[in-house]
Amino acid sequence: MVDDLSALDATEQAALVRRGAVSPRELVEAALARLERVNPQLNAVIHAAPERALAAANSPQLPDGPFRGVPFLMKDIGGAEADAPYHCGMRFLRDAGWTEREDAYLTRRFRGAGLVSLGRTNTPELALLPTTEPEAYGPTRNPWSLAHSAGGSSGGAAAAVAAGIVPVAHASDGGGSIRGPASMCGLVGLKPTRGRNSFGPALGERWSGLSAEFVVSRSVRDSATLLDVTAGPMPGDPYFAPPPAKPFATAITGRPPRLRIGVLRGAPRSVETHLECLATVDHAATLLADLGHHVELSHPAVLDEPESVLAFVTVVACNTAQAVEAWGQKVGRPASQDDLEPLTWALVERGRATRAPELLAAIEYMHAFGRRLAAWWEGGFDVLVTPTQAAPPPEIGWISSTPEEPYRSFVRSAPYGVCTLPFNMSGQPAISLPLHWTQDGLPVGAQLVAGYGREDILLAVAAQLEEAAQWSKRRPPLHT
Repeated sequence: MVDDLSALDATEQAALVRRGAVSPRELVEAALARLERVNPQLNAVIHAAPERALAAANSPQLPDGPFRGVPFLMKDIGGAEADAPYHCGMRFLRDAGWTEREDAYLTRRFRGAGLVSLGRTNTPELALLPTTEPEAYGPTRNPWSLAHSAGGSSGGAAAAVAAGIVPVAHASDGGGSIRGPASMCGLVGLKPTRGRNSFGPALGERWSGLSAEFVVSRSVRDSATLLDVTAGPMPGDPYFAPPPAKPFATAITGRPPRLRIGVLRGAPRSVETHLECLATVDHAATLLADLGHHVELSHPAVLDEPESVLAFVTVVACNTAQAVEAWGQKVGRPASQDDLEPLTWALVERGRATRAPELLAAIEYMHAFGRRLAAWWEGGFDVLVTPTQAAPPPEIGWISSTPEEPYRSFVRSAPYGVCTLPFNMSGQPAISLPLHWTQDGLPVGAQLVAGYGREDILLAVAAQLEEAAQWSKRRPPLHT
């Protein structure tokens, strides 16, 4: 067997299986050994399922998809797996011993590609924060520095991929929860276009259209090929993104045309931006110019509207209240203040106090904001470059609340969502790429944003930057 499978991306691991160099069982056994070795320090995987994974790897029914036998992990919110724990970072569901009844459509597509789930990863309660430190399961630590956060809400997924347990893992993004952990852990994090991947059969959309599901990965080609696997509508979806003209995997095979690229050197709304985060934008701009693209300082003025955050919080609060109510109905008793973290309970109360016209007004504002934002791309730009986040990874414990200050974690989260959440509101695709490391050795990502439905442009440019920056050669101190 190949000596260091942890160094290979999912595409190369799958190629080894096709060539007969390794078996699916050998890939899964090696990944399980890596999980056992480093997860006690990371706390990335909270529901390991080794027997289930080995049974799938051994099964003659293992699908012959593009990633046959490649080990994988599911985030513990979204991506439901039948008969597997599903707790959404909540003590309420953990204590109830909740398990899901059926697979999500997205889970079926991952499985159809041949991926083998080793279990489920840690996430903050109801995916509300840009750090993964739920009371239910404790903090996930960053393999680049165990004192620092791995991000959220897909922090468990990102830590597991960065540490080499698996080459790619399921993730989701309602305000930056794919891109933020990718930035903090030195990974590729693509948030697809709204409606690109289905939330069915349980949901039509999540967070009133703010959220999207996909993966964090170590290579652009893995993300491109997996998007071909997951994309496309399922029966009953309320809407879906326009299908691509050709497979996404082909977008990275040729050189893109010369693009007009705008750069936001800093964060919207004059939020203070750390020098290390400015450095990643400068590095991205230099690389893009060297690659022949036209690069200039420009960004959509609408990004600086302060009202956007108020609308975002209104939508999230109302959806949080509804989610807690729905879980109470499933469990058989309502969730009380004692069952939930302080921020979650504060949002539940805010959501319950919001009148229906206020929620609809916030959604209407969100749609109008997205139209104004999209106009910048219609004005002749192809890509916008920003920091993924306005600050490097925080230390564990910084983004936290108390019963006396339930919104403290939201306030401290501001630098970690200011650059990402506008594109959840507009539904545009955006990707974080690992283009810079701080003097302390912590990753800091650059975000690229394209027009609605244009993941092909993002993937093509990302592949160019990947070749130029050679980030795949870097390994965190804690690596399998």
